[in-house]
Amino acid sequence: MTEILRLHIDGMTCESCAGHVKQTLETVLGVRSASVSYPQRQANIEANVNSAINVTSLFAAVSALGYRAQLVDGTGQPGDLLDNAQDQLVGEPARGYDEAALHVAVIGSGGAAMAAALKAVEQGARVTLIERGVIGGTCVNVGCVPSKIMIRAAHIAHLRRVSPFDGGIAPLSPKILRERLLAQQQGRVDELRHAKYEGILASTPAITVLRGDARFKDANTLLVATDADDMRTVSFERCLIATGSSPAIPPIPGLKDTPFWTSTEALACDTIPERLAVIGSSVVAVELSQAFARLGSRVTILARSTLLFREDPAVGEAVTAAFRDESIEVLDHTQASRVAFADGEFVLATIHGELRADRLLVATGRTPNTRTLNLEAAGVAVNARGAINVDHAMRTAVSHIYAAGDCTDQPQFVYVAAAAGTRAAINMTGGNAALDLTALPVVVFTDPQVATVGYSEAEARHDGIETDSRTLALDNVPRALANFDTRGFIKLVAEAGSGRLIGVQAVATEAGELIQTATIAIRARMTVHELADQLFPYLTMVEGLKLAAQTFTKDLKQLSCCAG
Repeated sequence: MTEILRLHIDGMTCESCAGHVKQTLETVLGVRSASVSYPQRQANIEANVNSAINVTSLFAAVSALGYRAQLVDGTGQPGDLLDNAQDQLVGEPARGYDEAALHVAVIGSGGAAMAAALKAVEQGARVTLIERGVIGGTCVNVGCVPSKIMIRAAHIAHLRRVSPFDGGIAPLSPKILRERLLAQQQGRVDELRHAKYEGILASTPAITVLRGDARFKDANTLLVATDADDMRTVSFERCLIATGSSPAIPPIPGLKDTPFWTSTEALACDTIPERLAVIGSSVVAVELSQAFARLGSRVTILARSTLLFREDPAVGEAVTAAFRDESIEVLDHTQASRVAFADGEFVLATIHGELRADRLLVATGRTPNTRTLNLEAAGVAVNARGAINVDHAMRTAVSHIYAAGDCTDQPQFVYVAAAAGTRAAINMTGGNAALDLTALPVVVFTDPQVATVGYSEAEARHDGIETDSRTLALDNVPRALANFDTRGFIKLVAEAGSGRLIGVQAVATEAGELIQTATIAIRARMTVHELADQLFPYLTMVEGLKLAAQTFTKDLKQLSCCAG
């Protein structure tokens, strides 16, 4: 025999949401089947009468997807059983788990938080994961994933319009259907969020998800203002702060009174502006500038210094040249002294006069999300930027409180965040793991791409290391010649005397695909001579590393095309 339970579901926005809820509910122990109606905001759950289905598990499964569930009573109205069920959830182990297990509170649900939560469970802990917004954090929702989808679409549009093979393949002028591209982009974002975050949380009973805004009461207690407008107390033995970061807004007079974009709004826009002004010169600024230009915007970049100024100067010069070839206007050493918005138009005052645009993107870095956590109550220290200070083990100034990801003083990359979260979980459960960032590969997804690892010449000099460097133009790389695209270079930085490889900077098509090989070579403490002696597949871009290494002892002009 079976019984039917009915849940009222708040927060669904489409039929796809309903499908995700149905799929997740059917993973709960005791559920035979589920049907979910988006228009009616209702789930009908068929369960075996003798299964003693845990209603709390149903609520937890729905909550993990970012929605809110209420049990519908006999009158068809949502009841208040949810509140009772959530009282059982907060800070308590899921059914079947040892109540004596170490309790870990995780604030956030992005890359660092998820990696830490899953590793902590693997180590035998029980976890309360607290999220105030959308499950998944920045990367999957409004960062890496949607931006790379948009960049790739823009790249395809660009190749249809112009390529090195236009003499034999007639170019086209593609019609950009931004609304359709946006739907495709958001569909993949939703899919990945469900597969890699919501679904995993729903299927891991040792993790309890609590929706709300957390702040510290003291060094062992969190206060969580929930979506239901009540306050919950979560006591913990260990805590990981993984609250991420938000776009930083510069104090330009007039800016805050205008409808400017950050990367979040830019990635979600359903139209392509005719004129786009961009304030910023680092990764987000250059990636989105080129994407919008290739989708049809006339783009002007205001760079306070030069593009990618923190890198080797040759990197910024190469990217600037590529941008100007695509009619992207780059204004070096330029700032907006005032911003105004009137009659649907932005007006930026600069040293070059007034700049007018239909949209304004502000991409001047990101700031840690720590301001509302009441860290002082717990004794957790931050730096001048508000970033949490952590040691090599991701431990804060308080020995049982850890932090990972963009809210810390570590580099703001999702793969660093995930690695830090994993190591934090190992350490808070009795292990000893450190995060080594001495050879950190970085990729900027422009075209050509920028990829770096290790020391630049200037950084090495700053640390007192004498260097010997070589720069290889890409007209020496067979793959680039075959592509008819020789924009960029590969530069190797070696320690003088020993010849040990300590840094690589590359600007090239698919440079991101070669940089990991360079990273492994640096970690293996290889010399440029050893690198030059390795076997690399012919007609690959990564072969450029071997060729660059050979220039330390040979003249490539005197070698055959695939000389070993």
